[in-house]
Amino acid sequence: MDLHVRYEGDDDPDKCTARKLARFDLAELHRSDRATPYGVVLNPHAERALSPVDVERAAETALVALDCSWESAGEKMFSLPGEHRALPYLVAANPVNFGRPMRLTTVEAFAAALVILGERDRAERALSKFTWGETFLELNAEPLRRYADCEDSGEIVDIQQEYLDRE
Repeated sequence: MDLHVRYEGDDDPDKCTARKLARFDLAELHRSDRATPYGVVLNPHAERALSPVDVERAAETALVALDCSWESAGEKMFSLPGEHRALPYLVAANPVNFGRPMRLTTVEAFAAALVILGERDRAERALSKFTWGETFLELNAEPLRRYADCEDSGEIVDIQQEYLDRE
């Protein structure tokens, strides 16, 4: 499962997790929509949640994330070609948004997707490049385990609702 990033470059390069993933050859950066391959696009505005059902499509094509500042992450930014899927409720572990729900960095989004799609080892490898990476998996251990055990997007949404109801 190849990891690809549509890279905007509009945030602090020293804190950019996508750039660090690329430095370690764990993801490939693309500067335009056209250069970004078709795949399963992680999009917080998508109508369907990512679920284990998406593993085959992601493996055949790519897993794609948009790396941009949260200030510019509006719905119009997600014009990438592909099957758009939203990640379910998870909590950030990165230093900028620690403890905030749904404010994940690119590496956190990829790691969550990889765990849900049955690629936990790859998620751990990507997160190992960050001092706080293991914390992401610890903070989200229960929901990630539950999401990975789901049959489809509908089950993911049902479990997510349980976490949202606690908020």
